[in-house]
Amino acid sequence: MHVVVTGASSGIGEAIAREYFARGASVTLVARRKEHLDRIAGAGAGRAHVVTADLADPNVGWSWVDDAEAALGPIDVLVNNAGIQIVKRATETDWEAAERLLRLDLHVPLHLTTLLLRRMIPRGTGTIVDVASMAALAPTPGMYFYNAAKGGLAAASEGLRAEVKKHGIHVVTVYPGPVTSELEAAGRAAYEDSATTRNVPTGTPEVLARMIADAVEKKRPRVVYPRMYGMARHFPNATRWALDALTPPLKD
Repeated sequence: MHVVVTGASSGIGEAIAREYFARGASVTLVARRKEHLDRIAGAGAGRAHVVTADLADPNVGWSWVDDAEAALGPIDVLVNNAGIQIVKRATETDWEAAERLLRLDLHVPLHLTTLLLRRMIPRGTGTIVDVASMAALAPTPGMYFYNAAKGGLAAASEGLRAEVKKHGIHVVTVYPGPVTSELEAAGRAAYEDSATTRNVPTGTPEVLARMIADAVEKKRPRVVYPRMYGMARHFPNATRWALDALTPPLKD
């Protein structure tokens, strides 16, 4: 099995790569930080291919996909995990930074998915994993552009599932709540200290990675983690009320 993981240099992406190495898969690791990728690739025992690329740069292109398949064979699983987060008031967000977020968190996974579907569909097999966010189900104040990008990715992912099922392609939509990572720590630090920020239930990348790999294997449609956040799917109005009431102010 050949798995491509974008944003593989730390956090959730690193955990997914390591989980697949442990399961005997070959993994293409895609991210900006080569030294991190090389370290993680060491766990692959020769079953790793490293792509050092900033996918948010519109000039990067997609030739690395051909290189990955030349190195490890046809891609069986694409994990769209790369992403950045901006936690600021909407009116204070630099538009150039916002465009970079929208490209990496939304445009890149849509483009990469359609590119690989054209290769998977003729083979009649393949899996797309979209790492969205609980922000897609319960948008968080102070995350205007991130909410938009992850909401768009989740909607596209959920709609794609039925479209490609007849071709033998499976789609897994992932809704992580707070999960220990550099991204999560930076986001939490942007809000004023409160009981909410100190005590919000937080998961681990390793547990989420196992859940994602299991969902791919067992063809489950989605993953919500930590599990308690599943209530956002079933009680959206109550969840939004709680977020509005309990989310602390952003720091000045």
